[in-house]
Amino acid sequence: MEGGASDAKLAIESSPIRGEGVSLEECQRMIQRSLRTPMVKFLVENLEKSGCIVADNFIKAVNCTKQISGGYTRGEGIMVCSNYMNIQDEVNQVVIHELIHAYDDCRAANLDWADCAHHACSEIRAGHLSGDCHYKRELLRGYMKMRGHEQDCVRRRVMKSVTANPYCSEAAATDAMEAVWDICYNDTRPFDRAP
Repeated sequence: MEGGASDAKLAIESSPIRGEGVSLEECQRMIQRSLRTPMVKFLVENLEKSGCIVADNFIKAVNCTKQISGGYTRGEGIMVCSNYMNIQDEVNQVVIHELIHAYDDCRAANLDWADCAHHACSEIRAGHLSGDCHYKRELLRGYMKMRGHEQDCVRRRVMKSVTANPYCSEAAATDAMEAVWDICYNDTRPFDRAP
């Protein structure tokens, strides 16, 4: 992800290449539609209750040079990669996933995105709570496993993000994910339980 050191969430939400994406203008309209969905509204309200203001430009459409669907950077907000978005559901998923990172960043005063365990924890939570790993999404990605698919998916996606962090080798990412798995997977805040 573009950005630097510990001020940024260094991992990214990866995106499969399909379609040609949408224009910046259309993506911004899709972001506005996502802001009206119940889950996004709930996350924004809880971000604000935690003391973090979500300004009008907190979530923005950008053209990305890397094959990613979006990201979150402390102090800058959320970016949604218009050139990898094709349908409203993809935008909604990126916004939800990244809002969970923003919520984690807001509620944890000492969150350090360069720390592999901190990064892994937020990725575990975002993967588990956002719906990224719903079995229907997994089937569309070509993963046909019916039992245990959700945790396998979360683990796969955590590893992809954390190993993209320049501070985390594959071994460090694996160790970090395993060390924090139970605590972070079971931490459903701000939800009462996993949606």
